[in-house]
Amino acid sequence: MKINAGEIRVGMLLEYKNDLWQVLKTQHVKPGKGGAFAQVEMKSLSKNTKLNERFRSSETVEKATLEEINFNYLYSDEDNYFFMDPKTFEQIEIKKNIIGEKGKLLTENLEVSVSFHNGDPIAIELPNQIKCKIITTDAAIKGQTVSSSYKPATLDNGINIQVPPFVEADDEIILDTRTLEYIRKI
Repeated sequence: MKINAGEIRVGMLLEYKNDLWQVLKTQHVKPGKGGAFAQVEMKSLSKNTKLNERFRSSETVEKATLEEINFNYLYSDEDNYFFMDPKTFEQIEIKKNIIGEKGKLLTENLEVSVSFHNGDPIAIELPNQIKCKIITTDAAIKGQTVSSSYKPATLDNGINIQVPPFVEADDEIILDTRTLEYIRKI
């Protein structure tokens, strides 16, 4: 789908120079002399390289069309994560380098949204909140005010986060998967 350069937003996927690019930064500039343009910083999803490109306002770029399908997480091996479509029971595998750090948050039967481009999985979207268990945490220092003090904690999946002083080891918490921040204690 063609869009004007002025409609480019952070997070969009663009098809440009025979590759798929994710927009990291965009700035719309209207200089005193000459035409307006959009300065766009993009990252290639296949080569992991960055590109700064300048598009005139009159130019159009191709926005990538993605198909999103819900899958349940099954298991992982050394290189891949395996998912199953709950409707058709079809299984797919996605390389660990595509999913990255989000893979640590996957638990058995967790429903995720997988984005496909031309039949290839390119990204997964986790639920916004998941339940985790605290394995270890530092002791709270007496006399600290609650508003300013957070302490480090390690979750059952190996991720380190900051939690309020009243959270102890073996507590269950709700974690925001987008920011990896503590939300509340269960």
